[in-house]
Amino acid sequence: MPSSYVAPGFTTAKWLAVVGIGEDGVEGLGTTAQKLVGEAAFVFGGARHLELARDLIRGEAHSWPTPFDSGMAAVLALRGPPVCVLASGDPMQFGVGATLARLVDPEEMIVVPAPSAFSLAAARLGWAQQDVETVSLHGRPIDLIRPLLHPSRRIIALTSDGAAPAAIAQLLAETGFGASALHVLEALGGGDEATHRLRADEVGERAFVTLNTLAIEVAAGADARILPLAAGLPDALFEHDGQITKREIRALTLSALGPRRGELLWDIGAGSGSVAIEWMLAHPSLRAIAIEADATRAVRIVRNALALGVPGLQLVEGAAPAGLTGLPMPDAIFVGGGGSDPGVMDAAVAALRSGGRLVANAVTLEMETLLLGLHARLGGELTRIAVSRASAIGSMSGWRPAMPVTQWAWTKP
Repeated sequence: MPSSYVAPGFTTAKWLAVVGIGEDGVEGLGTTAQKLVGEAAFVFGGARHLELARDLIRGEAHSWPTPFDSGMAAVLALRGPPVCVLASGDPMQFGVGATLARLVDPEEMIVVPAPSAFSLAAARLGWAQQDVETVSLHGRPIDLIRPLLHPSRRIIALTSDGAAPAAIAQLLAETGFGASALHVLEALGGGDEATHRLRADEVGERAFVTLNTLAIEVAAGADARILPLAAGLPDALFEHDGQITKREIRALTLSALGPRRGELLWDIGAGSGSVAIEWMLAHPSLRAIAIEADATRAVRIVRNALALGVPGLQLVEGAAPAGLTGLPMPDAIFVGGGGSDPGVMDAAVAALRSGGRLVANAVTLEMETLLLGLHARLGGELTRIAVSRASAIGSMSGWRPAMPVTQWAWTKP
């Protein structure tokens, strides 16, 4: 078919249509969506999608290859004649539409969404969607659900397969949320739709239909591992060997770093990874790289990241400044360990983008001297932080001071 061909449902500019389709198939598509599918010269989709739309497809059908990403090149190579891509539900919500939108100008594509699994699940359960936490665990670590587990909250999660509800239920039971009510919604919108309700600690190894969505009514036991929203999580939530930015200091450090949506942090000398982990917990769009030279601590950082629900934390095992080579430019840098080593602070200052923030903490005289020199040369703010905790002194109580911390916070011009 010549590249100049334009089907009636398309325009010259908009050669690509992305159409959301549900389990009800053609019957659930509106007039516009039906025309876009029927008039396309090429139709891409999963085998299930192509079967659902079989009665409409008149063009050349292509099932997604493995690996999936290679299919994007096949779509882009056809720019010109009308091309339609079929997707589940809303293509712009964790779907192929969002992937294509990064590769194709919005002026070249039209997107017609169907109800998402989130919308359908909320409708079936009578839950107000604005009051529900939503997360995609499809092809992603189930640990992402951990920060959402707060008492009496409702969560809707996209899953990967029939075994996923059992795996998530096990995570809930192991972290003190075994009494939570689970709703496993199978084949939403289709003729085989079914809903199963059971407690998390009753699921066991039960398998469900591959196409399922999981809704959770969170119930927390007395021992539940709840991750508060405030900065400065309890130290006991982290595995550590004593090399950890303590709770109160961590809260002030994160305040000085001032996370903003979409930003990247370098945590140099990460220790337990506590600052990088809490940075990422502040918002799902935040990213962090933990740089740690000690191999044992590096492994511990990975465990902490999983246990606190930020599996996307990137680890670089190596010492600064050499370990910083080739890393993407950071928006903020925290230097918690090894800052007095030759070249570390100079490398951090040089790597930071204009407008970025650098925060460094000192407990040794050597590091404090270095920070005093940087303050004199570059400006910024110096803060002396002293924390004392009440503890037993014989039969009475008294204050035991922790080591004071000198903090330098600087914004690069």
